[in-house]
Amino acid sequence: MGKRKLPKRLGLGIFYVLALALALIIILHTNSLADPQTERLKKICGCTLIAVSCIFAFFWYDKLTVLPIELFNSRKLIKRLSVNDFKKRYAGSYMGIVWALAQPVVTVCMYYVVFDRVFQSRAQAVSGGVEVPYVLFLTAGLVPWFFFTEALTNGTTSLLEYNYLVKKVLFKISILPIIKIIAAMFIHIFFIFVLLIIACVYGYYPNLYWLQLIYYLGCEFILVLSISYATCAIVVFFRDLLQIINIGLQLFQWATPILWNIDIIPDDYKWIIKLNPMTYIVEGYRNAIYGDTWFFQHFYSSTYFWIFVVAVFCFGALIFKRSKPHFADIL
Repeated sequence: MGKRKLPKRLGLGIFYVLALALALIIILHTNSLADPQTERLKKICGCTLIAVSCIFAFFWYDKLTVLPIELFNSRKLIKRLSVNDFKKRYAGSYMGIVWALAQPVVTVCMYYVVFDRVFQSRAQAVSGGVEVPYVLFLTAGLVPWFFFTEALTNGTTSLLEYNYLVKKVLFKISILPIIKIIAAMFIHIFFIFVLLIIACVYGYYPNLYWLQLIYYLGCEFILVLSISYATCAIVVFFRDLLQIINIGLQLFQWATPILWNIDIIPDDYKWIIKLNPMTYIVEGYRNAIYGDTWFFQHFYSSTYFWIFVVAVFCFGALIFKRSKPHFADIL
């Protein structure tokens, strides 16, 4: 298969046009209900980040585009290996895929019993004073979190698990993290259907807002892939990183509004919680199921999330590319 590469001038031209369009949208966007000084600060920060991104794109274009091009050219191989990885994971087990479903289901049930039955947290208030059953509130937060933790862990260890492929000179090892993440996504899609069934049981029936789950699934997929390229490269040289990630995920879960409602945080400090990109994902899943709001209505949150993801992806791609020549020697 021939290597397809977008010419540098065309690629930069497209990037700058999109960056200019986004900057104009940020400048022209107004929210009459928000504090003017806060709005001005958001506009300045957003435009500054876009300007910095344009500078990095100009000087690092070739290095930053290598990884996306490799993934696109290997898309058929990625699809085949992802399915094989998913099947191989449960090949020697009597219950097979049931074990992949068991732990998240048990966790949801445990949280439900503790918070809903023991502490009587029977409903959670959401925007506009609407209340939803706690089990639905909880499941809508845990479903994306389970995918994030499993995908990040598997993506981080992808080079270690497939070390025999890393040593093959002609094999494109850049596809290994995305293979593990796609394999984890199969289970996630099943749990999304479980979430939708729970929503129907409590009277929240299918509507157009549910289509946003596809968008938020894409957001989370790109987020965890961006992080995994950095972590999978670093863990080759620093194996303790995996243990640090496991501990960090436990702390990170409580810093994300999964078990608790973000509205309990005072408005002056809520922005700190929103710096967490998983807050955008978790709240997005909930808004899609029962919030009746579109993702573009949260303009600054969406803008910040994508700027953050692009920055993390560029950072991870550079670390991966610089470390790549040394992988085979270490593994």
